[in-house]
Amino acid sequence: MTKRKLLSVISVVILVAIYGYEHFLDEEEKNEIVTEGRTSKSDTNEYFLPTSTTGQIVHHDGYSLSYSEPYEQAEWVAYELKKSHLSKNDFKRPYFEIDKAVKTGAADWRNYKKSGYDRGHLCPAGDRRYSKEAHDETFLTSNISPQKHDFNAGIWNTLEQKVRYWASKYNGVFVVTGGVLKGNMKTIGDEQVAVPNQFYKVLIDNNSGKTKMIAFLMPSVESKQPLYKFVVSVDEVEKLTGIDFFPELEDSLENKLEASSSYKNWSFN
Repeated sequence: MTKRKLLSVISVVILVAIYGYEHFLDEEEKNEIVTEGRTSKSDTNEYFLPTSTTGQIVHHDGYSLSYSEPYEQAEWVAYELKKSHLSKNDFKRPYFEIDKAVKTGAADWRNYKKSGYDRGHLCPAGDRRYSKEAHDETFLTSNISPQKHDFNAGIWNTLEQKVRYWASKYNGVFVVTGGVLKGNMKTIGDEQVAVPNQFYKVLIDNNSGKTKMIAFLMPSVESKQPLYKFVVSVDEVEKLTGIDFFPELEDSLENKLEASSSYKNWSFN
């Protein structure tokens, strides 16, 4: 073997070794992030978390989620929206990033590119403006679901604003939200991210003196209907999704509140 060929072989070996080592470091970092994501953070109120039908719960600083690998999105995202969280800070929107804490691998944001669907936040960036870190964390791909723009920027946005109003009025609410991952759904992208036909949002107020719940179920289409038209019982959302909301509540209270579709205790003004 000539000296030139030998040097070429050595160069290739060095490059392969460097690539292999970098890949090893990337995998080690990912494993550390996955492990960290399994641990609830100090401000995660696990008492109000729903059950997971997937067995893959991930905890971030500002919210928790249950990731559904078959549908490449969260079946639910849950977080507490305290009155102190409400802020008008206007942070620059970051790029979306793949959530490395999802052990099965979260979907890539490129699945949404030219799909005709928004990258719809489940925990809204607007609910996490109290710090740049909390705001930017909502741009992980585990926190998005495909939504038509007219729905995302319309009735769904109206509901998100109403949740902020209630968080202020009732000194905080706990929110669980997601797409209904059932039935015949379109898919987008190479990873076949499911497009939910309906989205839900379930709230519990445990701060204003008397515990109350309210649930919304919305078709993923543009609507001019008032919000109260979409109020359903929590039981109905449970039946659709297979998720058990607020299982840690005392059974008689849970059963009573989840069976009701009344919204009279919630201010819509």
